[in-house]
Amino acid sequence: MHPSQFLGDKYDRRAMLTLLGSFCAMFCSFGWINCIGVFQDYYQTHQLKNDSQSKISWIVSLQLFFMFLGGPLVGKAFDNYGPRFLLLAGTFFHVFGLMMASLSSQYYQFLLSQGVCSPIGASMIFFPGTTAMTSCISWFFHKRALAFGVIAGGASIGGVIFPIVVGRLVNEIGFGWTMRVCAFMILALLVVTNLTVTCRLPPVKKPFSLHEFIAPLSERAYALLALGSFVGYIGLFVPISYIVVQATEEAGMSAGLAAYIVPILNGASLFGRTIPGHIADKVGRFNVMITMSVFSIVCIFAVWMTAKTNAVIIVFAALYGFGSGAFISIMPTLVAEITKDMTKLGVRNGTMFSIISVGSLIGSPIGGALLKATNGQFWALQVWAGVTLAIGTVFVVATRVVLVGAKVMVKV
Repeated sequence: MHPSQFLGDKYDRRAMLTLLGSFCAMFCSFGWINCIGVFQDYYQTHQLKNDSQSKISWIVSLQLFFMFLGGPLVGKAFDNYGPRFLLLAGTFFHVFGLMMASLSSQYYQFLLSQGVCSPIGASMIFFPGTTAMTSCISWFFHKRALAFGVIAGGASIGGVIFPIVVGRLVNEIGFGWTMRVCAFMILALLVVTNLTVTCRLPPVKKPFSLHEFIAPLSERAYALLALGSFVGYIGLFVPISYIVVQATEEAGMSAGLAAYIVPILNGASLFGRTIPGHIADKVGRFNVMITMSVFSIVCIFAVWMTAKTNAVIIVFAALYGFGSGAFISIMPTLVAEITKDMTKLGVRNGTMFSIISVGSLIGSPIGGALLKATNGQFWALQVWAGVTLAIGTVFVVATRVVLVGAKVMVKV
């Protein structure tokens, strides 16, 4: 497909370069976060084997929390100054945090380096990359969900490559040098991001106002969507965090095969982030979001809860990766769908993701506590993930009702 067929106006070259840079940004930020399941399993069998699963999961959850929590401030800085300085600072903190993690041996060291420093940098990369693309309404007016699906695919590919790199290299060159190799890979790709990402709309400097971040919550549609996102994200990452642990402990999967569970999940999410995005442009973004959320819920209750063999766990990983990938990639386009003033999109996305950050923070540790309370049985953790995702979906449906009423056969 020629770029002129994909884009909405003459800025083909700038748009495609921004698409490339945003893809690399997602690869390095969300792509790295997507391999959290690998570290949950690795730390509890190596450096942190004397700590509980719930305690270790705080390292995993803090990565999601800080990456999303930076939304309001990063979004405001983006609206005022554009992406340039944010990307430079994010590159430094993300790479520095991973380098420090490579030298860590104590729990608090992993918590500060991989759970705090690195994700703060990832936040400064993730939001400029996503907001730059989402704000390009005239560049990708009719293909917005597809374009976002393409850059979100960067997170999926990163989620495939990073776990394989970690799994293969950690036994050959050790944990420290494995983390450094990943950090250098991220640095190289972020150089591309820094050189290519631009924003179609010029920055508009406005004074900081707390009211500006709270104001969107006075809109009924936005408030319902935020509530649905918050509850949904409580359960969304629980399977991703614990699927490797379940595969090895409950199903007896070998360590060699278990190392490919997260790449399988993230590989399937590549299709979940792109194919539904393309369909969403045609039949409605809310419609596809709700459909794929229901699909993910069914996968948890019908497949994951019955998974006792290697084959079923692998099937679940692929199916859930596909369904959850759509949930992640389409959500920001829903914010754009209910936003009239695109100059405020950065702040509105930031507020949404800061709310999501709290859900992402508490989901996995509560899952770990449930796992401990049931003496290592996974059914309570699985129910927790499915129920929270289902409740979140109900609120997204309520948002759709606010927009178009109870009509079913309508594009929205």
